[in-house]
Amino acid sequence: MTQRLKSTYEETIVPKLKEQFGYTNIHQVPKVVKIVVNRGLGEASQNARALESSIEEITTITGQKPVVTRAKKAIAGFKLRQGMPVGVMVTLRSERMYAFLDRLISLALPRIRDFRGISPKSFDGRGNYSLGVREQLIFPEIDYDSIDQLRGLDISIVTTANTDEEARALLAEMGMPFRSS
Repeated sequence: MTQRLKSTYEETIVPKLKEQFGYTNIHQVPKVVKIVVNRGLGEASQNARALESSIEEITTITGQKPVVTRAKKAIAGFKLRQGMPVGVMVTLRSERMYAFLDRLISLALPRIRDFRGISPKSFDGRGNYSLGVREQLIFPEIDYDSIDQLRGLDISIVTTANTDEEARALLAEMGMPFRSS
């Protein structure tokens, strides 16, 4: 089963971007390489239940089991020792990445309350885009009754684009709802 977004990319977006930026080779056209979904859990060191529920939620949202990120060094002010769990993250590539991106663009983002589009300024200068989501309920897979607390997550979309302009054009063609500023 080929992904809807992937086939759209190959059939319509690639020729459009080739024409727009004057690429001579198909491999010059920017593409999405991976998506990293990350959730920092400050309270995970005191509350093991928070870590378990986060792993469960991110597995449900992405379809892939996340890895637990651990503290690299101790910070006494945060009551943190080296090796304590501080978050969970998952890296999506190929089919799962396209499936997640499609669900994010068409289902999750429009469900945000008072949604006017995402910021076009969150590019890093090298063609990668990051956005933060305040609550996990925007994903239709998450059941309202099964969550214990509202927690956000960070989504980083890594592309092969060389400039922010190219990456913005790629994501806009894929249907990313940028706010017109």
